[in-house]
Amino acid sequence: MTENKAKIAISIGDLNGIGVEIALKCHEKISKICQPIYCINNKMLKKASDKLKIEIPKDFELFETKGDFEIKEGTVSKKAGKYSYDSFMDAINLADKKKVDAICTLPINKESWNKADIKYKGHTEVLRDYFGKNAIMMLGCKKMFVGLFTEHIPLKKVAKKVNEEDLTKFLINFYKNVKNDNIGVLGLNPHASDNGVLGDEEVEIFKAIKKANKHLEKNIFKGPLVPDTAFSPLSRKNYKYFVAMYHDQGLAPLKALYFEQSINVSLNLPIIRTSVDHGTAFNIAYKNEKINTKSYVNAIKEAIILIQNKKWELSKLVMKLTFQRLIS
Repeated sequence: MTENKAKIAISIGDLNGIGVEIALKCHEKISKICQPIYCINNKMLKKASDKLKIEIPKDFELFETKGDFEIKEGTVSKKAGKYSYDSFMDAINLADKKKVDAICTLPINKESWNKADIKYKGHTEVLRDYFGKNAIMMLGCKKMFVGLFTEHIPLKKVAKKVNEEDLTKFLINFYKNVKNDNIGVLGLNPHASDNGVLGDEEVEIFKAIKKANKHLEKNIFKGPLVPDTAFSPLSRKNYKYFVAMYHDQGLAPLKALYFEQSINVSLNLPIIRTSVDHGTAFNIAYKNEKINTKSYVNAIKEAIILIQNKKWELSKLVMKLTFQRLIS
């Protein structure tokens, strides 16, 4: 019976990579805790399963994402890029229409998206554009999460993006989503600039921290933290949540520490979206090598937690409104 299980749409990712293999191998495990609906058509699924020599489970529920092409394992491909994008859009539409409770994404290949003339560099940009919201990319696991102030932009452009107004908005939205009262904010420059000796971006970061804390009426955000010690064992005892100024500043330490188990979560959106925190692994695709599936399973589990939290918040709101009507 699946009536009481959360429905989660799975965008299948790049079919030339390991995503479909992960979905097939993990189906039995995740179908015990949710009702997965895979955005892939039967013909493409059969092609993948035949190549992998993995039988398709009888209860493998599909949403038929249109498309047909030859799978070329480990290859950057315009057609595979287009199909992974279409699968993702189908998952978004299902969530937007409330036909599923959340979506979970398997890995895409950015070069394949580029070949398919898709203007976005990743899932988060699509979500940001689709919903007209400032989606926040947060990655991590139960031991540590990192929110990224900037994402897929060249390093030379990061400093120009660091300003009081935009960072303040980001910090406030980040807090409203994670609801943690102790968040470390990294500086941008070495030694967090050593009081302006090595740069002046930390002035903007400090002002944003101060302004966000004042708005929230709590001392939530601490920093700017010195980046090279922010993720030390002692610092991680003090903080579970961090805000990094750019992609590799936050993700290099995260993946060094928790690569196999970390996930990606999109915050500040009207839908719930989680994802694996790894790529397509073209080098091992369709070779039936041992693939680590912890990230995928953790992403599904986090989606279920977020679904439960959302339902609880909604029930509290209903109770509050009901109480207000009774006393008015």
